[in-house]
Amino acid sequence: MQILYNSDHFAVMQFDLDGPAAATHDAPAPAEALRRGGYEIVDKLSRKEIYLDGALAQQFREKVDALVEAGPTTESIDEFLSGFSDWMHQPLVLH
Repeated sequence: MQILYNSDHFAVMQFDLDGPAAATHDAPAPAEALRRGGYEIVDKLSRKEIYLDGALAQQFREKVDALVEAGPTTESIDEFLSGFSDWMHQPLVLH
């Protein structure tokens, strides 16, 4: 886990899992490992979070990369992340 962003309102963590690709009957697993993982976005004020993986995580990464190229501010990043707030249904639980 790596913390990518942390403000008063939001936190974003990246999770990377490396593992061998699964083999199927029709196609054997390639020798290289597949990179899997995703992003967890936490809304600190509402105490809810969402985990993005797969194609949604890839789209999230592309939008974040474009935002970074534009020279973001904390406000612009928080505004972007607030677009995920309606999808956050998982309550934040601390262990």
